Amino acid sequence: MELVRKRLIHLHRCRGVTRKTIRKFIRYDPTLKSIYSLNSTQVSQFFSLPHKNAVLFHSDLRNHELKTQLISDLNSYKVITVVDENYPFVLKTIKDAPLVLYAIGDTDLLHKNPILSVIGTRKPSREAKLKMEKYVLPLIQRNWVIVSGMATGIDSFAHQLALQNNGKTIAVLGSGFKHIYPKQNTVLFNQIAKNGLLLSEYTPDSPPERFYFPERNRIISGLSFGTLVIEATKKSGTLITVDQALDQGREVYAVPGSPLLKQTEGCHKMIQDGAKLVQEADDILEDWDRIMPNWVI
Repeated sequence: MELVRKRLIHLHRCRGVTRKTIRKFIRYDPTLKSIYSLNSTQVSQFFSLPHKNAVLFHSDLRNHELKTQLISDLNSYKVITVVDENYPFVLKTIKDAPLVLYAIGDTDLLHKNPILSVIGTRKPSREAKLKMEKYVLPLIQRNWVIVSGMATGIDSFAHQLALQNNGKTIAVLGSGFKHIYPKQNTVLFNQIAKNGLLLSEYTPDSPPERFYFPERNRIISGLSFGTLVIEATKKSGTLITVDQALDQGREVYAVPGSPLLKQTEGCHKMIQDGAKLVQEADDILEDWDRIMPNWVI
């Protein structure tokens, strides 16, 4: 199994293929060994891959520098693959589950319960921190793990609130560990590395890309039994995570606010569409007590 996981990590590093293609590799050969003996034409034909992609993949597969970097990263970071025993089972239940996750910090947090994702706008109102103290702090004080995306605004508030109150938090990044984004969160990154868990689906040297952020949202919601939206505008990227959570069968909660604030418009729309309106932390606690007996761990 160790050889399989190393091959999976290696394939995941190569350009020209997607997670969907790698899943085809696994179905073709669960050991992944035979992939290394195929030429680019065979890769293209067997897996319906454009020939230019197959050539790029075939080249990377034999790239000595890539292998050297891979070895270095394996020595520097924790790596969890979908074939590992410590891979979080809750992620196996979602669509397009991540195949490889890089980690810094306490990976045991992936198996703690309950986990709640707390998300929202990057430009929160002046009331946002008060809302979080009212709804999120009581959960932290009950040893709930808070997961978010380390963006500015609500995400950062969520991580900071957990750390400041001796709680635990998980940050799922939209970049590799060598490219902290946003840079202003470098101190927060280091604090989470020491007292929580940093996760990324992207190799450590991957710079942030626009499409990485909505992509990583499925991991944020997938780790959690529910997602709490503190504030969101009508067209907020936060709503992508909400859609992911709903698609994954997770609970969705929204905090109401003044109708005069644009930061609450998205929450009000969510409530209209069926999200649970949160008035007290107990609203979430009661749901967890109901769901807990059937929650997969």
